[in-house]
Amino acid sequence: MSKVPQVKEFGGFPVVTAEKMKYLDKKASQEHGVPPHLLMENAGRVVAEETLKFAAEELGKQPAGLTVAVCCGKGNNGGDGLVAARWLKQAGAAVKTFILPPKETGYGELVVRNLQAAKDAGLAVAMTRREDLEALQAEFAASDVLLDALLGVSAVGKPTGPVHRVIQLMNKSGKPIIAVDIPSGLSPDTGHHSGVFITARLTLTLGFAKSGLMAAHAQKNTGAVKVLPIGYPQALIDEAGR
Repeated sequence: MSKVPQVKEFGGFPVVTAEKMKYLDKKASQEHGVPPHLLMENAGRVVAEETLKFAAEELGKQPAGLTVAVCCGKGNNGGDGLVAARWLKQAGAAVKTFILPPKETGYGELVVRNLQAAKDAGLAVAMTRREDLEALQAEFAASDVLLDALLGVSAVGKPTGPVHRVIQLMNKSGKPIIAVDIPSGLSPDTGHHSGVFITARLTLTLGFAKSGLMAAHAQKNTGAVKVLPIGYPQALIDEAGR
């Protein structure tokens, strides 16, 4: 069994496993009164800000001349992507947003909430059905940067179905990819992958660094890693480090 890297701190914040991250999220809401939708809003906003900073510093692009393709999954990582897309559009960037089809039970509450917010903001969100996937190749080719918000810390195993092909097309595009929280397809705990994974130029990990991002073998897939504060109270941050 792959070992979890034993790095305790990165970027001034504790390093956590996926299980601990879920525990901290639950505690933030239940004991500290921080609603999940606020954490998601904060996450998407800071991801958008860092994407604009990357575009300016690495690509020489200002918002008005920037085209971003945002690829969202069906879970909360996709919700973060929807929020980021909305903030990018508000900043003046041209944003193309794609989302994987929902589970049989539909999207979760936070994704539904942010799909509606995207619609209210005039943001078109296209569903990446299996029959439409190949059209993404041209969309990615016409973009300056791609945002990977497909799979978060809850994803396990090898990506299959439409998400598998979206990952392949994103990598094949040759465009710089910014991963939201973790590169899709990488284990949040060990940094290993099962053959289908995003190769990012930059990983914007949310709240706390995930242990898998600390593995030496993961660095060629994560690119630079940056921890973004998203509003966890200091008491919770202190507890995460214990």
